[in-house]
Amino acid sequence: MKRLVPENKLLIAVGLVFLPLSLIIMVRPGFTAGAFIIVIGLSLLAIADALRASGQLEGLQVLLPEIVRLSMDRNGEFEVRIINDGALKKRIRIGLPFPPEIETALKDRFAVLPAGAAESSLTWPCTGLRLGDYRIQTCYVEVPSHLGLWAMRTSMPAGIEIRVYPNLLRERKGLTSLFLNRGFGIHAQRQVGKGREFEQLREYQHGDSYEDIHWKSTARRRQPITKVYQIERTQQIYVVVDSSRLSQRLLKMNSNGHRSSTGHRKPTVAPVIDRYISASLLMCMAAERQDDLFGLLTFNDKVNHFIAAKNGKNHFSTCRNALYRLKAKKVTPDFRELFTFISSRVRRRSLLIFLTHLDDPILAESFCSKIDLISRKHLVLVNMMRPLEARPVFSSEDVSSVDDIYQALGGHMIWQGLRETEMILQRRGVGVAMLENENLCPELISQYLALKRRQIL
Repeated sequence: MKRLVPENKLLIAVGLVFLPLSLIIMVRPGFTAGAFIIVIGLSLLAIADALRASGQLEGLQVLLPEIVRLSMDRNGEFEVRIINDGALKKRIRIGLPFPPEIETALKDRFAVLPAGAAESSLTWPCTGLRLGDYRIQTCYVEVPSHLGLWAMRTSMPAGIEIRVYPNLLRERKGLTSLFLNRGFGIHAQRQVGKGREFEQLREYQHGDSYEDIHWKSTARRRQPITKVYQIERTQQIYVVVDSSRLSQRLLKMNSNGHRSSTGHRKPTVAPVIDRYISASLLMCMAAERQDDLFGLLTFNDKVNHFIAAKNGKNHFSTCRNALYRLKAKKVTPDFRELFTFISSRVRRRSLLIFLTHLDDPILAESFCSKIDLISRKHLVLVNMMRPLEARPVFSSEDVSSVDDIYQALGGHMIWQGLRETEMILQRRGVGVAMLENENLCPELISQYLALKRRQIL
């Protein structure tokens, strides 16, 4: 819809003409006819300029990219193309209604379209503050009239989708001790043991273990036959991400006082689910470097995404597209449905890394009672963010009031409940780790490499 609005030039002209003329008429009434002619002339000039202003938008079109990809907290930009079929020199103003999660120093842009150019372009800087995808459906365009007394405004369909992905570069900087080959390569790890994957049969040799004798082949050939194993190179790794209500809890982020491009301080808190997303993608990259297959599963009160274990760039893109728009919901996780789904869909023995929360006693009891559905076949590791208040009662010196004492007792009860859950799961062959926010990614990858080296899987 087109709309005509007055410009500052018209308002200034009216103020400079009408106010002095009104004062002159009061002082010298004989000048009324001349003042009337000046007012009529200015009015006609403004009307004529307004009638011609509508033609300024003809042949003008603003084209925006369909998809813009950004990394969270990193400056990015996208290109705006302007089609000018009339090829006349014009001055154009473009405005985009960015959502709060997308920060930009420029709410609108001015551009001068040169004469004779049918197409022009400009870049628009922006920064993503939160993971997810955000859409801008409308673009606003303003073009001044020939004399600059009026401006013609209109809205055009935009249809731009801004995707904000996790900032893995920031996470990879904390993994330099583990990934040193050109920024993200894994050194060769010494393998412990003889391997678990069957390779071939051969005749018995002195020193072979009786456990490796293949008795059916021995009976058939009437001489001892031994099984030979090789180190299993390709394994399946699954990361299971909890996107239920407890994943909405906020974590303090280490912003180091940095400010964004617009001068505002970057957010210092982020939901737990964002940290789980970054850790999952880094695990995908680590598994690919180890020639393993990586799979992904997300759940809350039901299973939301399941991506079978594979590797390659296309597979990484598939996992990233499933994760970056993942949001935590205010629902209680259903572990029974989750474990039933895993037991039916993941046939091969795999490493299952759970990123969940067991500091709720009811959730912990439900998890422990159903874990046998998968722990007997798969190798299960449970990793959770340690709650800030969960600590032994006498471990903190910051106790100065009665309220602090009660808070410390409550934290001790949470810590004690987590310890009991950990012992129950360890008796069932499930590894449990409580991780700090800053060490989440390094600890996960260290666990994976240690299991890989020991061939526990």
